[in-house]
Amino acid sequence: MTDKILEFIFHRDGGSAAREVAVSNLVIAGWAGRDLDAIEEHIREMEAIGVPRPSSVPCFYRASNTLLTRDESIQVVGEDSSGEIEYFVLSVDDGLWVGVGSDHTDRKVETYNIAVSKQMCAKPVAADLWLFEEISEHWDRLRLKSEAVIAGNREPYQQGTLADMRTPDDLIGRYRPDGRLPAGTLMFCGTLVVDGGVRPGQAFSIELHDPVLNRTISHNYAISALPEEE
Repeated sequence: MTDKILEFIFHRDGGSAAREVAVSNLVIAGWAGRDLDAIEEHIREMEAIGVPRPSSVPCFYRASNTLLTRDESIQVVGEDSSGEIEYFVLSVDDGLWVGVGSDHTDRKVETYNIAVSKQMCAKPVAADLWLFEEISEHWDRLRLKSEAVIAGNREPYQQGTLADMRTPDDLIGRYRPDGRLPAGTLMFCGTLVVDGGVRPGQAFSIELHDPVLNRTISHNYAISALPEEE
């Protein structure tokens, strides 16, 4: 297996340093909210566009590490994909780090095979990472927000706090019996309900905000739709 080499900016103890990380494994947690009513709302939201109900919650999908990108634009096939904001955790030798990304997904493929749909699109991630230990005590106060450019207009897409989502310890414990995420593993940790329903756009922005330490991680990317055939 070939590692995906990505450069991140690691923020710790008030300082920051850029370094490259070899990501060996990409894991995507699905239906990872804490509120079962909100999960049911998201399930119905996805059923409305043809996505089958999951057999269990949460669940975990493996995806190719080559899908991860720091680029500011991605190409997709057709007009049926959309982004969804997710916090992620990245395990490296010096600890567990937290960032934000988009599990961009082909919704047409998702209607008949969710695991395959996860392989269809690049997964943009922001550059900055925070040490989990520095934010764990005020974890629930962190906020996620996404916006989409649809028909040329920027629209609110998702928003909520991490109190809506399962914690890293919870998800890692459910994924790994030993409760340890192997070094080099990046795990997307679930998304929020979409304001106004899932829909495609021409650009997507994601943001993770820490109101206690007054800092923000953000990333924007454009979406270029390729013809299905020509």
